[in-house]
Amino acid sequence: MDIRSTCLSFLLFCVLSMSAPPLTASSPIPPSLSTNIPELENPMSVAYLKENLTKKSPRLVLNAKIEKQLRKKLKKDPVIQNMYEALELNAAKIQQAPLLKRIKTGRRLLSVSREMLYRMNVLGMIYRIDRDKEILDRIDQELLAICAFEDWNPSHYLDVAEMSLALALAVDWAGKDLPAATVTAVKKNLIEKGIKPSYNKKGNTGWVNGTNNWNQVCHGGMIAAAIVVAEEEPELAAKTISRALDGMPHALIEYGPDGVYPEGSTYWGYGTSFSVITAAMFESAFGTDFGLGDYPAFQESAVFRAICNAPSGWYYNFADCGDQRSENGDITLAWFAAKSGNPLFFERERFLRPASGMGKLSRLAGAGLVWMSQFEASNEGELPKEWKGEGANPVVFFTGGASDPHQYYFAGKGGRGTVNHGNMDGGSFIFELNGVRWVVDPGNQRYHDLEKTGFNLWGRCQGCERWTLLTKNNYGHSTLTVDDALHVVDGMATITDFKQGKQPTATLDMSPTFAGQLNSAVRTFTKDSQTSIVIEDQIQALDSTRLVTWQLMTTADVQMVAGGAILAQAGKQLKLENLSHPQMSISVIALDPPPLKLDRRIEGLKRIEFRYPAYLFAEGGDTIKVRLSGM
Repeated sequence: MDIRSTCLSFLLFCVLSMSAPPLTASSPIPPSLSTNIPELENPMSVAYLKENLTKKSPRLVLNAKIEKQLRKKLKKDPVIQNMYEALELNAAKIQQAPLLKRIKTGRRLLSVSREMLYRMNVLGMIYRIDRDKEILDRIDQELLAICAFEDWNPSHYLDVAEMSLALALAVDWAGKDLPAATVTAVKKNLIEKGIKPSYNKKGNTGWVNGTNNWNQVCHGGMIAAAIVVAEEEPELAAKTISRALDGMPHALIEYGPDGVYPEGSTYWGYGTSFSVITAAMFESAFGTDFGLGDYPAFQESAVFRAICNAPSGWYYNFADCGDQRSENGDITLAWFAAKSGNPLFFERERFLRPASGMGKLSRLAGAGLVWMSQFEASNEGELPKEWKGEGANPVVFFTGGASDPHQYYFAGKGGRGTVNHGNMDGGSFIFELNGVRWVVDPGNQRYHDLEKTGFNLWGRCQGCERWTLLTKNNYGHSTLTVDDALHVVDGMATITDFKQGKQPTATLDMSPTFAGQLNSAVRTFTKDSQTSIVIEDQIQALDSTRLVTWQLMTTADVQMVAGGAILAQAGKQLKLENLSHPQMSISVIALDPPPLKLDRRIEGLKRIEFRYPAYLFAEGGDTIKVRLSGM
């Protein structure tokens, strides 16, 4: 066992008895960020609600005008026709499935809420178009089954929010044709089990002014419920919508200044999809989205989402991001396409995949069909080959462009461990060439698999248990480690320089990441050719510094050679050269199986290391320079 594995095991033993502050659903806003947050328009009052709310259903995502446009597109647009066929196939499978039961997974009812949201999106849209009585009967049965639940698990409010959105869409899209008793029951449940618990200050309501995806999801669900019950409870509805318009900017500000979603690409898909459907509901119900769609950096986030999709089909999977994207088209990006007219965000070929091969669709697929139908190309767009985004979790990308025969793709990041869903991965990077991901990020792990053991996944203090996991700590990322110690959890690595052009570069100041461990650390990434990347680290040690370790994570086979190594994978090769210290010996640490039982197991995972004694970085410091190049 290598020294870091030993340290990890010891750290796990030490922290098992520690009590750490939780990583809550909504982190408090630092005082420096709590002011000067751009606001949404908020004219909401009972009077405004009564005067401006669309008088007739549907009014969630659909209204009479929008539905007319959708039906028109269904007659002639092959993309919309194909997606509708996929919805029909999904509806047929839903009708064969048993009704949902209140079965929690650990502390969550979320899987049930999400399944209900999926079912109502699919069945509701099919009924809206076809008026099939069997579909209506099934919607009725599904709604009554959920209304019979004792509650929707308000201790984990995402569960309530997604369930509320599901029932609100269903009763809005099919309500006038449902039995009156069902509509009455649904509205009562939306009030008693949906909206009212969100005002229980002793409950899980920190999301109201929170900074992460909970804010977006929970407000979206409450807004949908409020619109549906507005006639019965106008004061509660107006109060809830007004609260949302005040609260949502605390999460929307996180997209700034460039569109980076700090929690990673798949969480962009989650949080942003709920902001998108919220904007769509506002527009259909009030004729305005109150500035949500044009919130600073929100539109720009579509570039972030698109550029996170690597040529291999993987995401740049930093933070708690999943590994690989769906082969289906991205319906959330399609909303941005509809707003901008940019076909770059409308994945036409993926939307035209055979409907029978699309499998289970997104749980917002019904709503997605609506804004897909609103897309009209009005300009040409192209992803930048070099792009950087600042903010809470800054990232940088170098690519070869859509027609690059080498499929060049590099992404690196700054940030800190205490960001929402963050890791100790400041200075880390991934690298693809020729369709192979040579340098990997270990990605995320299933929360329940960890939580059910009693593992404290959400604590973020320096010594918290979260950092014993290889997916969370710096030992599992392609970065630097000093004295075999953890990164400073709140030490922010920032992008200090970025140059585009023939040889683009990005420079990160990682010094705060190593506060107390190094005097300074600056990492520069340079795309020095169409098939290579150079990683250069300028390091100044402290008197107490003993060892600096340069790390690269890979699943490739590794052959040690003079001056570096040859990586081999999928019949291709990549050269790793230590340009600054060619005489330095290389170490390869096998991480399959990983150090801890709870660690994610990744086939073939290994850590390549160069271990530098600290005396090399005394008297003004020294530079580590490593090059990765195709062969």
